[in-house]
Amino acid sequence: RSPQPAARSPQPAARSPQSSGEGPPRGVAGAGFGLDPDRGYASYLFGAERLAPSPRGVIHRGDCLDAMSALPDGGVRLVVTSPPYNIKNSSGNGLRNGAGGKWPKAALQAGYAGHDDEMPHAEYVAWQRECLAAMWRLLRPDGAIFYNHKWRVQRGLLQDRSDIVDGFPVRQILIWKRAGGINFNPGYFLPDYEVIYLIAKPDFRLAPKANAAGCVWEIPQESGRNPHPAPFPVGLAARCIESVYGPRPGPEDGPVLDPFLGSGTTAVAAERLGAPWIGIERSAEYAAMAAGRIARARAGLEPPAAAGAEIARREREIAKGIEEHEQAIEQHKKEIARLRRQGAGQMALIP
Repeated sequence: RSPQPAARSPQPAARSPQSSGEGPPRGVAGAGFGLDPDRGYASYLFGAERLAPSPRGVIHRGDCLDAMSALPDGGVRLVVTSPPYNIKNSSGNGLRNGAGGKWPKAALQAGYAGHDDEMPHAEYVAWQRECLAAMWRLLRPDGAIFYNHKWRVQRGLLQDRSDIVDGFPVRQILIWKRAGGINFNPGYFLPDYEVIYLIAKPDFRLAPKANAAGCVWEIPQESGRNPHPAPFPVGLAARCIESVYGPRPGPEDGPVLDPFLGSGTTAVAAERLGAPWIGIERSAEYAAMAAGRIARARAGLEPPAAAGAEIARREREIAKGIEEHEQAIEQHKKEIARLRRQGAGQMALIP
């Protein structure tokens, strides 16, 4: 989830490849779209800063709408992305603790680098719809968008993101079941899931046998080793990509796009699977973070998603074992107390 502009018009005008609400992007002045046959998808140019930590892909430094406006229609097979959730606009407990104050350790307390994540709701919805429209234009006839977001209740009303996806052909809603979390509010249960909207073109099909998988994906969240305030796990991005490309992507599959690249999770997953990718990231800090992670993944130093899943599974087993042990201790205490009461009653009968 990468930072983007704090406000956009609810009725955005059409954007040209050279348009920008913040002046021209830095980098190669006047560069248009180009494709270097020796570098393939890594050579997309639109005049922004570019980081190419891999022959398979490139990170475009700039606003996601400006970047997408410069890419050609129908060239992307798959979009896997998780935008900022506008979480600081929440009317519920949000980042507050149980006493009504702010949770001091919340990673998103200060928002993202360059984005406070607190837009007026109508502007946020308009911005996200503009982003989805741009992603939709880039898709091939057999393409799809995996759009990760979070439902919440605002002042007693369900905010299920239908105002964002309304009019887009949602094929299915997937559930990402996370591995727990922290809940300061005694008034409701711990929210431990998010949703993924599968928004698909008419010719979209899953990879062979992928349709045998269920629509609830239990994948642990990213570990604390990632300094990004809200990363989503490599395993989640990898599941999305592999369910479309299969275990061995071919040159005909085309690139995976993430217009909110953040710390580079989608690109790392694509690298491991051997798929070409395009990342867009406005923050220089996060773009550098992503480039480092991608380089480490190529060198085999980034821990695989399976390792994180195994660690989470073992943690759940240990936690369950501790809980069962504590329950057994409580049962033993109750039994001892019962025997003592019984013995005291019997002693009372002795003359």
